[in-house]
Amino acid sequence: MRILVTNDDGINAPGLAVLEAIAGDIAGPKGEVWVVAPAFEQSGVGHCISYSHPTLLAELGPRRFAAEGTPADCVLAGIYQVMEGARPDLVLSGVNRGNNAAENVLYSGTIGGAMEAALQGLPAIALSQFYGPQNVDLDDPFEAAAATGADTVRALLEHGFADEEDYRVFYNVNFPPVPAAGVKGLRVTRQGFRPDTTFAVEPQRSPTGRMFMWVTGGPQHTPTGPGTDVTANIEGYTSITPLRADLTAHDRLDGLRARLER
Repeated sequence: MRILVTNDDGINAPGLAVLEAIAGDIAGPKGEVWVVAPAFEQSGVGHCISYSHPTLLAELGPRRFAAEGTPADCVLAGIYQVMEGARPDLVLSGVNRGNNAAENVLYSGTIGGAMEAALQGLPAIALSQFYGPQNVDLDDPFEAAAATGADTVRALLEHGFADEEDYRVFYNVNFPPVPAAGVKGLRVTRQGFRPDTTFAVEPQRSPTGRMFMWVTGGPQHTPTGPGTDVTANIEGYTSITPLRADLTAHDRLDGLRARLER
């Protein structure tokens, strides 16, 4: 198996090393793991691509590249340049430092990399490590992801990729904020919503009088209801959420047609 790996925390992020190990386990001794990751942190860029300017691509070692671009840029570079037209069998994005559950999904570059792979018709999984009091101070806060990641990916490869629709399904995996021994299992979930976790800005004036703004977030450990990603994670389960890039609100189509198409 040939696996393309990317992330949004950057080429030197510890979570990328965890994902490389997971990918190596999945690929096996006869497989290949290719890394194309952002040269600098790209958290919060979503599915952005560098459409209006070129992206510098640097080879750092065998099958290892850094791009001055977004995770989606990295996936495009991997497919069409780095891997020389021989498409990967699987694209993995992560392991993100912090959760990409609930509303975070909409902002995440980790999700954006997996989404681009799905739009290219490839099986894709985004993986993130939820942080919390039980794991943030561990020697390895990615312990849960490292211990259970390969089995989680294998389960999805076996059961999750029969989809052939135009907007192909890809998967959002969040490992719970617990030590490896505390992971209770897998839960298939829907995307939750934390009503108190909207992003905002905090202004700050520089010594020269210019106004700058810092983007601020909200609480991350608020449960989001039964069957949702955040609740499963807080309860110690790895959440698996199937996603599509199709943003259509399908539940509203028939009602709108009845009212508007006369």
